Amino acid sequence: MRIALRPSFLTTLPLSSTDTPFGANFIEENGRLSANKRPHSVCNGGLSFNHHVHGSPFKLGIQIPTRMTIQNVADTIKSLPIPSEEGTEIFIMSQKSCEIQNICEFNDLFMEFVSEDELDLALKLLSNLSSYGLVPNCRTFSIMIRCYCKKGDLENAARVLGQMLGRGCNPNDATITVLVNAFCKRGKMQKALEMVELVGRNGRKPTVQAYNCLLKGLCYVGRVEEACEMVTEMKKDSLIPDIYTYTALMDGLCKVGRSDEAMELLSEAEQNGVKPSVVTFNTLFNGYCKEGRPLDGIRVLKKMKQMNCTPDRISYSTLLQGLIKWGKIRTALRTYKEMVSSGHSIEEKMMNTFMRALCRRTWKEKDLLEDAHQVFEKMKNELQVIDRSTYGLLIQALCSGNRTSEALANLHHMIGKGYSPRAITIDVMVQALCHSGGASEALCVLGHGIRFSRISFDLVIEELNEEGMWFSACNVYGLALKRGIKPTKRPR
Repeated sequence: MRIALRPSFLTTLPLSSTDTPFGANFIEENGRLSANKRPHSVCNGGLSFNHHVHGSPFKLGIQIPTRMTIQNVADTIKSLPIPSEEGTEIFIMSQKSCEIQNICEFNDLFMEFVSEDELDLALKLLSNLSSYGLVPNCRTFSIMIRCYCKKGDLENAARVLGQMLGRGCNPNDATITVLVNAFCKRGKMQKALEMVELVGRNGRKPTVQAYNCLLKGLCYVGRVEEACEMVTEMKKDSLIPDIYTYTALMDGLCKVGRSDEAMELLSEAEQNGVKPSVVTFNTLFNGYCKEGRPLDGIRVLKKMKQMNCTPDRISYSTLLQGLIKWGKIRTALRTYKEMVSSGHSIEEKMMNTFMRALCRRTWKEKDLLEDAHQVFEKMKNELQVIDRSTYGLLIQALCSGNRTSEALANLHHMIGKGYSPRAITIDVMVQALCHSGGASEALCVLGHGIRFSRISFDLVIEELNEEGMWFSACNVYGLALKRGIKPTKRPR
């Protein structure tokens, strides 16, 4: 027996509620096609097979001694990694040995394939539905819609909904939400609204969950005013907004620079007994930081704690990034310490950004130098990757704070990591060494063979002249000339 599997079944389903999906000659009897009406071939139904099986139940493939039950197949599918090459083998085995007695069993198996993301196999199974002597019911159509949504084939998903309604099957709320959400995620808001209108004409009003998908989609494409109007419509329909409703609308407002209005919605939610989630607060943090108002975000953080909602890593990271970006370094330092004490890790990129900001601020606010050094040591202890700019700015900060020996140690550590210091880092290091009477150490820095500016050579030559080390000054002058640099200072 040879069966050609073609997943084109859905594209040919008739829209008439009086027709079956397999042709007008089929007769449905309790969810199964009448045996005397099963065709040898269906030209327009997406199926092609040259066999006729008598008796019940109808089976695909060759009968083998060990029979797999629907539950066996379902359990086996669940145990496989996703996606799995073994899925095809399970599918073939199920056709050979698994007897599908009715449409309920078929739906169970169909749903397992879809749930486990074996979508191609699910469509292969679907294309053989008539071979089992079965016709789809409302649940079959719902699973088909879910399958096509997962696959990203929204055109077929919408077509199946139309066929489902045409056959007198009313989709449940979950099916409508899945389809609406799929369109919204792809920014196809007009299609999503059409789906809601379509089921509405059949007496099915959208639920809060469906509205939430629409709100999120409208805000995603910048149609915030329409989203606000939709919330008003919800309330008119006696639907109570939940936290997902508020969060979706707040996110939309924050993205267009209307964080204060989003904050008002938070107060409204609180008054209506809706408890905000950490995601709700993170939306506000993101909005205020984007608007250049990270200190307002800190005030929201205090309110968040008062409402017994615990900040997560995203909460702190968003605030920390905003505070650094807008130059609120001391507040950023407090937020960093709170984040660490709460047990949250900070990604390397953020740590490097924070370190550089701290080091720059130490040039004016010397009391921050120790904090910067502690943050740096924590990065080293945690084996985080410290980039060249961070090393350079720390060395400059240490030199500026008269901690020359620590600066020199970090310069050696930096070079040991394979980094080539910038000229300004070397200039600052050499200057600090010369001012502290470390001309010999400055000579060692020059001896590393790294690129220098003329300033470094001038500083060393001048220091050597003051110490009366004329011969060493001559050597440094000659080294500079050899490297193509002509110092303004000469040995004397």
